[in-house]
Amino acid sequence: MSLICPICQAPLASADNGLACANRHSFDRARQGYYNLLPVQHKKSLDPGDNAAMVEARRRFLGAGHYAPLAERLAELAGERTPGAWLDIGCGEGFYSARLAQALPDAEGYALDISKEAVKRAARLAPQLTWMVASMARLPLETASLDLIASVFSPIDWNEATRVLRTGGGILRLGPARDHLLELREKLYDEVREYQDDKHLADLPPGLSLAHSEQLSFRLPLDSRQAREDLLSMTPHGWRVNAERREQVLAKAFEVTVAVRYDWIVNTSSPAQD
Repeated sequence: MSLICPICQAPLASADNGLACANRHSFDRARQGYYNLLPVQHKKSLDPGDNAAMVEARRRFLGAGHYAPLAERLAELAGERTPGAWLDIGCGEGFYSARLAQALPDAEGYALDISKEAVKRAARLAPQLTWMVASMARLPLETASLDLIASVFSPIDWNEATRVLRTGGGILRLGPARDHLLELREKLYDEVREYQDDKHLADLPPGLSLAHSEQLSFRLPLDSRQAREDLLSMTPHGWRVNAERREQVLAKAFEVTVAVRYDWIVNTSSPAQD
């Protein structure tokens, strides 16, 4: 185990029904199987992250298999890297984490999200993983302890990623490509702004470099109102539009383009530079 205390950064070890560090900071293991490593002083709100309704919407939508091709390709790419230890940041309700766990049965796996509601549900999907309520901005993991960080539609703190990655390890990022959900955006907004799908690469610090990139796209029919409601609820678009425009979108079946980009961003810095 490579966990560190989120308060003092000392190593964490198993203690009773939880974790503790040498400075007597302790963290219980919840009955659902996760650790809460997000101290109250590090929270920006009382209950950060997705609420229960948003988590349930994502669970229904992903559980119906709508984004299964995305998870399959993510797992394939992760498997090709054969990491010894990996982390899924912003794991949500655990759909992608569980698929990664299947593809990497011999690796040490971690998954985290700032939403307690999400992690409570996720921990049941793959109990072999170490599930955490924690923040990407303060990863509770030792320096140079990971070979792979997976990020699926989730913000990345590049400096923290560099710190916890071993030399030669990398970030496997799955993010939206230019036409992702274009038809939905056209229905929601009078003017659709063009999305630049490589803008994240401009923020890479020294020591991180793009080694591979590819795209995947397909057409997804949204035949049921439930599927349309769930998709809206799990995207930022759902709370940006008024009730009238939202109802127009939900009223009739339509197809959307699912278009995503996978990037493998390698850490080339040496441990001395971390």
